Amino acid sequence: MTDREAHLKSLMLRGLDGDAAAWRVLLTDLGAHLRPYFRTRLFDGGADAEDLVQETLIAIHAKRATWDPFQSFSGWAWAIAHHKLVDHLRRRGRRPTHPLEEASALFADHTVEDGATKADLGRCLALLPARQRKLIEDVRLKGLSVAEAAERHGYSLTAAKVSIHRSLKSLNARFAPAGEAVDED
Repeated sequence: MTDREAHLKSLMLRGLDGDAAAWRVLLTDLGAHLRPYFRTRLFDGGADAEDLVQETLIAIHAKRATWDPFQSFSGWAWAIAHHKLVDHLRRRGRRPTHPLEEASALFADHTVEDGATKADLGRCLALLPARQRKLIEDVRLKGLSVAEAAERHGYSLTAAKVSIHRSLKSLNARFAPAGEAVDED
């Protein structure tokens, strides 16, 4: 059993025992794995990825009693994610052009390309003051809500929204091609 599988399985078991904090961490961690999983498999560049993440997390929550603690948690969660993706593609009338990988693809370690992208992103975000950078990282990269990140970093909700907006606008101005604006959302 991998460390990630053991961690997720432990959170699931604690969540089933009524530990709300463990359940919240489990859903947050799963969301972080599901977003890139869906984005890479959608034809529209991932515009519906967040909807699929939410549908999958709701299904995991609703069907949590069906999970067998003696079986793999990530395999069970992947099956739900896979079915949500297939249902979504069927509703859209499209078929994927590449096969869906095994459960390990959902929880795979990062690739070399991910490392290069992360390094580039780190250099871009380093241009921001530390407090703003941490706020952007929490909201845009870790998937926290603006309210959660605001509380975590000592901002009011409004100040956090303004800071995020201004930070993204600043980065957009610096890195967008001349005369071209990039949508911040």
